[in-house]
Amino acid sequence: MPRRPLLPLALLLWLPLAAATLRAGETPGWRAGTGRENITPPAGLWMTGYASRDRPADGQLQDLWVKALAMSDPAGNRGVLLTLDLCGIARETSDRVAAELQRRHGLPRAAVMTNVSHTHCAPALEGNLRGIRILPPDGRARSLAYLAELERKMIQAAETALAALAPARIGWGVDEATFGFNRRENPEKDVPALRAAGKLKGPFDPRVPVLAVRAADGALRALLVSYACHNTTLGIFQWHGDYAGVAQLELERRHPGATVLFAIGCGADINPGPRRELVHVEAHGRALADAADRALGRPLAPVEGRFAAAWTDVTLRFARPPTEAQLQEAEEKVQPNREMHQAWAASVRELQRTRGPRLLEYDYPVQAWRLGGLAWVALGGEVVVDYALRLRREAGEALWVFGYANDVMAYIPSERVLREGRYEGETSMVPYGQPGPWAPGLEDRIIGTVHELLGRTAAR
Repeated sequence: MPRRPLLPLALLLWLPLAAATLRAGETPGWRAGTGRENITPPAGLWMTGYASRDRPADGQLQDLWVKALAMSDPAGNRGVLLTLDLCGIARETSDRVAAELQRRHGLPRAAVMTNVSHTHCAPALEGNLRGIRILPPDGRARSLAYLAELERKMIQAAETALAALAPARIGWGVDEATFGFNRRENPEKDVPALRAAGKLKGPFDPRVPVLAVRAADGALRALLVSYACHNTTLGIFQWHGDYAGVAQLELERRHPGATVLFAIGCGADINPGPRRELVHVEAHGRALADAADRALGRPLAPVEGRFAAAWTDVTLRFARPPTEAQLQEAEEKVQPNREMHQAWAASVRELQRTRGPRLLEYDYPVQAWRLGGLAWVALGGEVVVDYALRLRREAGEALWVFGYANDVMAYIPSERVLREGRYEGETSMVPYGQPGPWAPGLEDRIIGTVHELLGRTAAR
């Protein structure tokens, strides 16, 4: 068996020291609550994630869920995390849900965080991956009806969590899982042999951070697990939460009474391996659950102090607009994935109409939470692993970085990946229905904004 990479020595030394208060049962004044709603679509809705999906789903193997974790510090500052077993989400959807929670409960926009697991066995949603396919009229009508119900259930899950706020001891820890691999650097067919030989190439983030919420009597009430890897083990025509769904079910089986949530990290260039078969998704899910339980088995660092949240949009730019000739070619040329290219052209023409002179600009959301000494950063889009690795180098190990948060509008490459191009750096803009690749400079703009928000939450 290959050896697991060792956790950073500084983190291993720091966690037991920070855990002394948690072992004594002291997290004064913090409260937490959970809520959940089943969001499994009926058979007959179109799926998303792969251009090869040429028909609607024909059933389900696993339920899909929206789950909510609400937390409140001793001063009553509250935040709600919503996690969903979906491939993506549009900014309009997460904003509508947040606006309603603000209207009903006074939560500021920065205090509502939404993360999708990126399972590809999920329904197509309006506004997300617009360049994959133009749905037939009945398919779009069903998708819109599902979206309205989804938003209602997101709000309901959040309200249930807020209503359930109760005294809690909250702590966090870290372990590792190694079934992910850098898909840009390693041919998929060679991954088992490369892994066994310790020769996998490219950056990769094996960390499995966990946040445990225990009631006053010590019972585990909620567990948040994260991992930076695509949820693309499966490509079937049935609803399924992929490895993240398996891990959540397994952990809830092992810990009766606990609500287990999954928030994906910066894994846009990381795939699970091996893939394609149900036996693989079960193995990856159990590996993630095992890592979470190992973290739970060690002393956890307590969440103490206060909660603070910050949000801002940073304007990113696309490098260049498509020409009219390129749009016409996409609409008319007979080529592989012709439907996808036609959908891309239709999306760009709609963006030309709605964005007008701002066609090449995008308001990109960046969000930060402060949970005592722990910081969370939520980045929109499919964020490559370079961002998490760089941010932890610059801001320290007590930092979790999520991708796929609040708005999944495109891949977010680092400058390295943007220069190299290929799918994550360039051609993925077609299924996302965007005008073209990003202009250079986005990495420093995003990283700089993160540091600004981390400073803002620390200063409150």
